[in-house]
Amino acid sequence: MNYGSFEIWAIILLIGIGTLVLRYSFLGIIGSRALPEWVLRHLRYTPVAVIPGLMAPLIFFPPVTDGETDPGRLAVAAAALGAGVVTRSPIWAIVAGLAVAVLLSLTNGLAMPG
Repeated sequence: MNYGSFEIWAIILLIGIGTLVLRYSFLGIIGSRALPEWVLRHLRYTPVAVIPGLMAPLIFFPPVTDGETDPGRLAVAAAALGAGVVTRSPIWAIVAGLAVAVLLSLTNGLAMPG
């Protein structure tokens, strides 16, 4: 499908309005009322659920390998996950994943774009 400039801007505008309506419906209706404890407890886990949802397609179906699972990316993810579980620190998880990614890219064990 080829979209023209007008169609692209119309889609961007409609998505922006939809996002605004969704966010305002939640924040505007609740306003300054206190949320129940069970809602706050569930909202604490939102980032923990979103981040893997964003990362999983990049790990298991990376565009640089045309959607084929790459053992190098699995090794990077395993290193980051292992360091995160052991240290319970996102910083050390990032450092471990980055270290394995750099090591694999230097030994040509990790497919890189370009």
